[in-house]
Amino acid sequence: MTHRVTVKVAGLQPVQLLAGLAGIAFIVFGVVGFTRTGVGDWAAQSYVLGFSVNPLHNLVMVAVGVLGLLMALGSGLARLYGWLLFAGFAALFVWDLMITGILAQNPAEQYGNPLAVNTNDNWLHLGLAIFGLLLAVMPARRKLIEEEEPVVPEPRSEAFRDDRVHDEHLRDGHFRDERVEPAVSPVANTEPITKEHAVVDPKTERVSKDKIKH
Repeated sequence: MTHRVTVKVAGLQPVQLLAGLAGIAFIVFGVVGFTRTGVGDWAAQSYVLGFSVNPLHNLVMVAVGVLGLLMALGSGLARLYGWLLFAGFAALFVWDLMITGILAQNPAEQYGNPLAVNTNDNWLHLGLAIFGLLLAVMPARRKLIEEEEPVVPEPRSEAFRDDRVHDEHLRDGHFRDERVEPAVSPVANTEPITKEHAVVDPKTERVSKDKIKH
């Protein structure tokens, strides 16, 4: 009996749990932000735990949270969610530095500050980018599964099967030779005969003349 060892992902992965918790946190933060800014005035601005928010900022947070809950259903999807967080918030962090004046040049200056970010938001976005990178590279928890491979019987030779049939006939007491005798042609010999070998038919007392070889 041979054994085959395979490695499979074992159950719920830590990356899925963290992605789900992050999704819930984003949704809660966005909902709390809506309670501060409302949803009617998109120019309204308020603060949640020292972070500047507006309705668009809140909407982005809720959307990111819902995406996290959906992608937490699979191990690979949860890691992809981590890459999306890393890329999105890293780019947003660089833009925040331009908006708040930490970087001198701002190529998107004409768009203003649509998310109403402040300095605290800058470092929050940096932390979220690092968190996304950790999700993306988090190793999976795996387990070894040992499986037994069934033994396939080797094909038996013709000689072995012939011996087995022979033994069965002997046990039954009616062994018979199954060899096929060459068939004898039932066609009579039509070669002509001589006068010495001719035989007279007792019924007609005649010998066929065409059969006598002269």
